[in-house]
Amino acid sequence: MKTTLNIDESVMQRLREEAARRGTTMSALVEAGLRRVLAAPAATGEQQSPLPPLPTWDSGGRLVDIDDRDALYRAMEAE
Repeated sequence: MKTTLNIDESVMQRLREEAARRGTTMSALVEAGLRRVLAAPAATGEQQSPLPPLPTWDSGGRLVDIDDRDALYRAMEAE
């Protein structure tokens, strides 16, 4: 099927170069790209599967104020 598309000139130039590099036609590359996009799940902003929650732990509280360099060094040397 023939159709007309408006494609940015820089994209069109890259398409020409890639088709030549691969030894195929621009039409074949465009069709392959469209097939990939159409086969992929729709990007609706919703995740396919929710991410697991981040791990949490109880560190037992801080041992030293990290803004106090001397106290930090003392704590590191004590171990």
